Amino acid sequence: MKNITPNLWFDGNAKEAVDFYISVFPDSKIISTVYYPNSAEEGLADFQLTMAGKVLTVDFELSGNRFVAINAGPEFKFNESVSFSIPCEDQKEIDYYYEKLSAVPKSEICGWLKDKYGLSWQVVPKNMEELMKRPHAFAKLMKMSKIIIENF
Repeated sequence: MKNITPNLWFDGNAKEAVDFYISVFPDSKIISTVYYPNSAEEGLADFQLTMAGKVLTVDFELSGNRFVAINAGPEFKFNESVSFSIPCEDQKEIDYYYEKLSAVPKSEICGWLKDKYGLSWQVVPKNMEELMKRPHAFAKLMKMSKIIIENF
């Protein structure tokens, strides 16, 4: 089976976002970068003409997972209907990702956070399924923004 690669739509700051994500996640790298054409080509939209010579796409890996970031304009924004889960070994790792990624504290609940680019992440313990089997686990989880393992 072929791999599925998420494509992330940015409004002109794809390279900045990729550089940020690579700084946060270990074992991450840029694979390739493609640029908009330098000159007007037939059929290009006005936005595309304003991007001449700038980054079009960046193929990159975060901890071995492949992504593509595209600079495609302001038409679409990220929302919570799509998120990426980060299974963490321990509380220290949960704290690390929260410190690095969380940019919208009012949107945090149950380990869910939003970064400065609007992308949603779920920062959860690797043993989340086991934790959820404990008495009153769901009620405890619903009171947390960042997950505190010892509170289960």
